[in-house]
Amino acid sequence: MTLLVFLCKTPLKFPKDIRHLPLRTSSSTTQPVRSPREVDMAGMTLQTSEGHPGLGTDVFVPQSLQWDEEGSMAGRSVCESEQIQVLETPHLTSLLPVAPDGSQEGLSPCHLLTVRVIRMKNVRQADVVSLTDCFVSLWLPTASQKRLRTRTISNCRNPEWNETFSFQIQSQVKNVLELSVCDEDTVTPDDHLLTVLYDLTKLCFRKKTHVKFPLNTEGMEELEVEFLLEESPSPPENLITNGVLVSRQMSCLEVCAESRRPKKRKKKDLLVTVTESFEHTQRVSPCLESCCSNPACFQYPKYFQPEVHVELPKSPWICELCCCAGQKGPVCQSLHCLPDGQAVTLPVNENCELHMKSTPCSQVLDVRLGFSLCQAELEFLQKRRVVVAQALKEVLQLEEDLRADEVPLIAIMATGGGTRSMTAMYGHLLALQKLNILNCASYITGLSGATWTMATLYRDPDWSSKSLERAILEARRHVVKDKMPALFPDQLLKFQEELQQRRQEGYKVTFTDFWGLLIEACLGDERNECKLSDQRAALCQGQNPLPIYLTINVKDDVSNQDFREWFEFSPYEVGMQKYGAFIPTELFGSEFFMGRLRKRIPESRMCYMLGLWSSIFSLNLLDAWNLSHTSEEFFHQWTRDRVHDIEDEPLLPEIPKCDANVLDTTVVTPASWLSNTFRDILTHRAFVSKFHNFLLGLQLHTDYLQNSQFSMWKDTVLDGFPNQLTGSVKHLCLLDTAFFVNSSYAPLLRPERKADLIIHLNYCAGSQTKPMKQTCEYCAMQNIPFLKYELQKEEDNLKECYLLENAQEPDTPIVTFFPLICDTFQNYKAPGVERSPEELEQGQVDIYGPKTPYATKELTYTEAAFDKLVKLSEYNILNNKDKLLQALRLAVERKRQKSPCPL
Repeated sequence: MTLLVFLCKTPLKFPKDIRHLPLRTSSSTTQPVRSPREVDMAGMTLQTSEGHPGLGTDVFVPQSLQWDEEGSMAGRSVCESEQIQVLETPHLTSLLPVAPDGSQEGLSPCHLLTVRVIRMKNVRQADVVSLTDCFVSLWLPTASQKRLRTRTISNCRNPEWNETFSFQIQSQVKNVLELSVCDEDTVTPDDHLLTVLYDLTKLCFRKKTHVKFPLNTEGMEELEVEFLLEESPSPPENLITNGVLVSRQMSCLEVCAESRRPKKRKKKDLLVTVTESFEHTQRVSPCLESCCSNPACFQYPKYFQPEVHVELPKSPWICELCCCAGQKGPVCQSLHCLPDGQAVTLPVNENCELHMKSTPCSQVLDVRLGFSLCQAELEFLQKRRVVVAQALKEVLQLEEDLRADEVPLIAIMATGGGTRSMTAMYGHLLALQKLNILNCASYITGLSGATWTMATLYRDPDWSSKSLERAILEARRHVVKDKMPALFPDQLLKFQEELQQRRQEGYKVTFTDFWGLLIEACLGDERNECKLSDQRAALCQGQNPLPIYLTINVKDDVSNQDFREWFEFSPYEVGMQKYGAFIPTELFGSEFFMGRLRKRIPESRMCYMLGLWSSIFSLNLLDAWNLSHTSEEFFHQWTRDRVHDIEDEPLLPEIPKCDANVLDTTVVTPASWLSNTFRDILTHRAFVSKFHNFLLGLQLHTDYLQNSQFSMWKDTVLDGFPNQLTGSVKHLCLLDTAFFVNSSYAPLLRPERKADLIIHLNYCAGSQTKPMKQTCEYCAMQNIPFLKYELQKEEDNLKECYLLENAQEPDTPIVTFFPLICDTFQNYKAPGVERSPEELEQGQVDIYGPKTPYATKELTYTEAAFDKLVKLSEYNILNNKDKLLQALRLAVERKRQKSPCPL
């Protein structure tokens, strides 16, 4: 059971002039597959071959690969398939002109795929007392969300179906067909035996490709399928892509119902369903006119071939009173031939008819597909560069002004650590402000508790130009106050009312939202109406560094060590650098489909964002184990499967391929019930934050794995499984980044930002070098330019500051690393000012001891504890002024060497 993943190098090519046919099945016995909830599919066995960077020798594919409400499937064991014919690959001209933001827009042909499920040999026995009642279901989510299936052949070890199914596929998306073999049960849910995942890029054009899938070499189990890829009669489809994600052409169907027999009684609403549409089902009230003022609208991908289903009242006495009396069963109509802009009438019965009109949706996307920085951030950097240049001239005492291309990009990077990180960050920023280095920074990135400091400061549009002493005193007042009133019944009642209002607005309310309200009550006096987008006021003149808040997107039933994606927030945009997909900050939480805004929801107040960024309750048991142990061998026996190279299987012949740009065929074999139960316990997240997924519906480009931007952040075991990635799920599951790597480097390492100097402010508990070490290892694995970890010998006796650089690789950033330690502060109250014997006690700061007042779980400090931590942080910066100035000089010198000589 193996997963083979080969990095593709050349695109699949097809003819240019192609048209489109409807999705259909030739067998009259074809039935809809059972509900996903009725199909029990679980854990997965994976194998991989060499040539798939980012995957180790043990890999894990989660239970989210089960059939569930968001179209996932479960566990997989992998083996290579046998392909009998090799055919020519047609040529496709280069796709789509490149837009300024990096996206492409233009026409691309679709193709008609015919799949004939022929037979299966030596089907495994699912039941103890009888042979398998076998059927095969087909799911191709890039062509339709509907699952098709063959008829069931009962009590047969070698069933033969010979049934044909047709799909319309887009040549520029990654099409992976899932063929699931199941055992039909009458009383219990159907048994899922296995699933074959077949990359259709392997298919050759215009001639049949006959494939035999060896499913179990020991039992000679085999599935035989025939494929035919042909031209489609439909016109080419209008696509928008950034090379990773593809937005398909959308249509809008307007529907209204007309009653042709006026009634005194109120007519009952019709339930109108448009399959494949975002809205899916809506109630439509019959009116007396054919043109109603407020028709129901359904947005659907035009080339998905949707159908309209009209459901009538089911109770006989209700039907007799409504305009649709006498009609039995739903009325169905395919929309594949519906002409754009032309009204069409669908008779429902003699008293009621449906009027429909399909119009093309706008090609302007509300999701920005592109890897460049947004225009607002570029304009900010231009303004901020002036401030930074002036500050550097003063700090470094330069005689001449720096040219624009000589100004280095400097960033402040903060880690998480609850109230400890919030408090210490105030001290660090105060010291940087006193040295005028704060004005040299263009970015501040943070996660977890550091975001509490950042969000508070950015309520003031001019905070960095004012003394931070007052802000520190205000923070001190809230940290030392009693937090119990926030849990009094009257306050909890207010929380409940606000959460109910949030639910009514359209948000999926979780415990993290309550945590956000609790943070607001503990760290403030009143309700804070500020929103993240309001922080643009603090950036309009380039007067402050740009704040970036970092979290990770995970899957609800997977360890974040196995699947996570960087997710960044700024006052301008939020999004995922891996996919090159971003939306305006004020639209985060709204509902999107295929890159278009479908339902706008009010922007969240800042307290909910703080709860999200520091969602300490969102980890699962496996995450907790990863944090406390280095060995996962025991749990991997249950949650991961062993890997071996498929080339060691002599029974599997070599597969001839028409194109190198393919994923190898995989076979999914469900794990046992016991294994699935244990997996559920280990990976379930009860309190994870869930937000509407703005990538919903977007599909992966056929060459997405070869895209350099995607490859840079391709670091999870699911990246080679396009049907399982983020565009296929309804909700984002967002988690505190500290549960993966307690650092916020990722946004600063994007090639579009490329920081020259990063001031690393460390606040984590335990090992102070762990975030730096993890970042170095991650960047080395991802081939991201960064430092090599060289602090091994220093871990037991850390200094206050380290200046880290790699002179041989000028593309790597310079880092000044400040671990949170108490060293010379014990004897000095200020740089060069020794403590008197009476003041020595004030220099004793127990940060990590067993009785420390600064434990991550603590929300309340004493006044003395707060003051000590702020002064320690301030001292460590001021005492290492020389190293900071040296780092600034190095950054300026590097920038000058890279900049072209002036004419």
